Parts: sequence; C-alpha cells; structure tokens
Amino acid sequence: MRDLSGPALKQLQAHRALHEGGLSGALEKTERLIGYLEEGDLDTANRAADELIEYWKTRVLSHADAEEEGFYRDIANEQPALESAIIQLTRDHDLLRIIVADLESLRMQEQLSPAVLQKFYALLVVNEIHSRDEERLLLE
Repeated sequence: MRDLSGPALKQLQAHRALHEGGLSGALEKTERLIGYLEEGDLDTANRAADELIEYWKTRVLSHADAEEEGFYRDIANEQPALESAIIQLTRDHDLLRIIVADLESLRMQEQLSPAVLQKFYALLVVNEIHSRDEERLLLE
C-alpha cells in the first residue's frame, strides 16, 4: 500500500490526478462490462464483473485505506478545524466499502442482475462526489 502522507498528495493537482485515474479506470471497466452484456456474452461479463470488484478493492479502497492511515491523520493533526470534514470523507469511504461488500454478496446469489449493475453505478457516483468534496475540503 502506498504512503499517502507525502507532500505530493497534499497538492491538489497530484491528488486530483490519482482520483481521476481511479475513476476513469472504474468507468472504463464498467462500460466494458455493459458492452459484454449488450453483446450477450454472459461468461465474459461475469468475469468482467469480478475484475471490476477487484479493481474497486485494490485501486480505490486501498487508496481510501491509505488516505485514512496517513493523509487524513496528518491533516487532522495540522488543522483540527477540519475534523468534521475528515469524518464526512471517512464515511464516504465506508459507503464505498459497504457497496463493494454488498456487490460481492449479490454476485454470489444473483451473478449479474439489475441490482448488481445499480451497485456498480452507485460506486461511480459516490466516488465522484467524494473525490470532488475531498479536493474542495482538504486541498483547495
């Protein structure tokens, strides 16, 4: 796991680049999954769904974990007035974790279903809002 307490990540543009990279990768993989479904290739779509869940865990949630362990802790120590913002942003991370866990559970029961697809889209929306808020509250 990367250390997210370094000076580069306290810079808006560097941190924004990480967020944009993570979100664009998730969006691309989601679109690929939808494409397989539209083509009727259910086997490949199921593999793509599993890969997408893994991407959320290894790219986005690992970033969130590292932020909480380093970056947020540093911000809280340097600027105690931002404690409520950090609580809000940590809750966003928790929502992402909950949705990913729900997805894993649903996949065991339903494979690919409208509910599974809704959760993938929910991850995109929550992550986009979270990143925008984090940049505004902590870095601008």
